[in-house]
Amino acid sequence: MKYKTSSSLRRKTAYQDSVIISSFICLLIVLGFLQTSDRFLHWFLIPVTLCGILIGIDAVNWFRSRLNIFDPVGIFGLLGLHFFFLAPLLHVSWDMWLGRDTIPPPDWRPWVGGMAILNFLGLLVYRLSISPGIKPKKSSSVQTVWTINQQRFWPILWIAMILSACLQMLVYIKFGGISSYMQAATNINDMAAREEKFQGMGIVFLFSESFPILGMMGFAVHVQKNKREISWSILIGVFIIFLVLQMLFGGLRGSRSNTIWALFWAAGIVHFWIRHITKKQIAIGLVFICFFMYLYGFFKHAGMEGVETAFKGQEDRVELEQKAGRSWESMLLQDLGRTDIQAFLLYRLMRFDSDYEYAWGRTYLAALSVFIPSRLWPFDEMPANKSKEGTNAQYGMGSYAEGLWVSSRVYGLAGETMLNFGPFLIPFSFIVIGLFVRQVKRWLLNWNESDSRVLLLPLLVNLCFIILVSDLDNNLFILLKQGGFPFVVIWLGSHKKLVQNKALNFSDSSQKIT
Repeated sequence: MKYKTSSSLRRKTAYQDSVIISSFICLLIVLGFLQTSDRFLHWFLIPVTLCGILIGIDAVNWFRSRLNIFDPVGIFGLLGLHFFFLAPLLHVSWDMWLGRDTIPPPDWRPWVGGMAILNFLGLLVYRLSISPGIKPKKSSSVQTVWTINQQRFWPILWIAMILSACLQMLVYIKFGGISSYMQAATNINDMAAREEKFQGMGIVFLFSESFPILGMMGFAVHVQKNKREISWSILIGVFIIFLVLQMLFGGLRGSRSNTIWALFWAAGIVHFWIRHITKKQIAIGLVFICFFMYLYGFFKHAGMEGVETAFKGQEDRVELEQKAGRSWESMLLQDLGRTDIQAFLLYRLMRFDSDYEYAWGRTYLAALSVFIPSRLWPFDEMPANKSKEGTNAQYGMGSYAEGLWVSSRVYGLAGETMLNFGPFLIPFSFIVIGLFVRQVKRWLLNWNESDSRVLLLPLLVNLCFIILVSDLDNNLFILLKQGGFPFVVIWLGSHKKLVQNKALNFSDSSQKIT
């Protein structure tokens, strides 16, 4: 009893230390912003800072090695610190908001502050959802484990990779070669034609673009089977090959998320199955990813010509940034945040003259309808997706005109909740993230270290943040498209057996990966 009390006291003290550190860091950052502009002399700063302190606790725990490098609570805390705290401050500092096609509020700050209040309440709900703490199973317990069946796994993997490669080759042939494929994917002058060319190919991409991650899984299984010590020079080479393959298998289609999330998944596989990744290596990787996302924005806008222009000189790059709307600032605020669109929705929906009619779940039903065969539910009878609701919310009821005037914005968890049920249910939507993070953490702590499902774990960790910044249709697409085929390969190539528990043992208080 004395040991338990002492252990509980240490955990409580460590948590209090993290609260103090998070508060100090957030207040220090706020003081820095206050020195730059009098625009920060506004009440919005209070709820934004409270959001930063609350979510920053998990980020501090991650930096203090109280959480595993790939712990979903820590990853959500790190990215959430930017999403809920830094992004709103940067929006106000840079005075950078939605495009000119919208009529903005007279002052953005009250609506940013209003969203911060709702987010703070949501983060409180999130913390309640992941509590009480999750503990690993006792080492004496017995659990079901998926283990790689070497005789089945390799034939299945090779067949899957050959199928993936053949389908991707057929995709290139259909478009008339790689260059024509890239041109069609980056044709921003005729979005309708671009969408038409890729329409109906989702099921093909589900299989054709899985080649790189299947290859990484095979590499990890081979290394673990032979118990080889792999140097970092070899692993860097593996990551470079993986990136090249990822570009060939989907990256050239203009999808940054396709490539970035795949790199995160590959890094997680290396961490869990081959060699632990350190915080320093993660920092180096983040620098590369930011640079890659910046250049990739030019590629998405103008193909390889855009990338070449970015390297010509400062003037050419600035001109291209203005044309493409792609800059370091937009990457940080638009790709990794939803501050402006959510604040704008709050402004539009709370206006006294708002004519918006809530969707009452139609966007969720539309997202789920993609799993229903068209024979059972014809396409023209399906509910309109979020594009219709989002367009009507931003520009007024009846403004949506399919193919003519459609908003393609991504609204995030809170934004889609507003479209369906209004702003006041936003805090309750955070239950979804909390329960999902809690479940992924339970798997992290309790899956056996040799469990083949661990190969899928980084994708699930990644989804913890994607759920926050994306809409349900995006989440389902990523889960199915990215994880569907690899899951089938792992499922068919594994056999289940009962073994004595030897979990990953990445507990909050004992994990000390350096």
